[in-house]
Amino acid sequence: MDHILVAEDDKEIRQGIEIYLKSQGYQVFQAADGIEGLEIAEKEKIHLAIVDVMMPRMDGIRMTEKLREKYDFPIIFLSAKSEEVDKILGLNIGADDYVTKPFQPMELLARVNSQLRRYKRFLEKLDQNAKSENIHVVGGLELNEDAVTVSVDGEPVKVTPTEYKILLLLMKHPGRVFSAEEIYEWVWQERAVSTDTIMVHVRNIREKIEINPKEPKYLKVVWGVGYKIEKQT
Repeated sequence: MDHILVAEDDKEIRQGIEIYLKSQGYQVFQAADGIEGLEIAEKEKIHLAIVDVMMPRMDGIRMTEKLREKYDFPIIFLSAKSEEVDKILGLNIGADDYVTKPFQPMELLARVNSQLRRYKRFLEKLDQNAKSENIHVVGGLELNEDAVTVSVDGEPVKVTPTEYKILLLLMKHPGRVFSAEEIYEWVWQERAVSTDTIMVHVRNIREKIEINPKEPKYLKVVWGVGYKIEKQT
């Protein structure tokens, strides 16, 4: 049985969500704010969290930040239409999906089911990847050397051969910064004369693998030094 954490300060909404989730066989843990939600996550094995943006004591943004320090289970944001900026911020800091209030219960259930299926596939792949040195996983980003494929959160990403080689170098060494010259010489196997093309390729890769390319989660620039794939906790 999957365990779902519902962090929502409105008691009626919280209880209504629990009723629908229980009808689908899920076990539900309720929290009235972010602090309670974090306490439950520490005590229970949680498989997915539904988190309201606006809550007292600790809001959903801060709660999501704290959860992502330790856990990788899916997080679905609940947000009012007026909280568009918060919704985007939430996705950038680690939320996987969002539902706008007021919402239809069946829509929320569909999102929950979809995220749990994806999460279980992700866990299965992690288990498989532990047995294969040719599959590189950083958070939801995966590169498979055997199949020559790249995917993000289980969804295939089409990259060019050059983009693939750049990603391969960076993903083999998450956290390590490579200069544009190093990347160029590794990809083209020749001495770098001009590295402007690397910047263009990095921009194209970001467009394909990042939710918000302007605030990248994976492919980071270290100004004046080079590029790296950020380690994910």
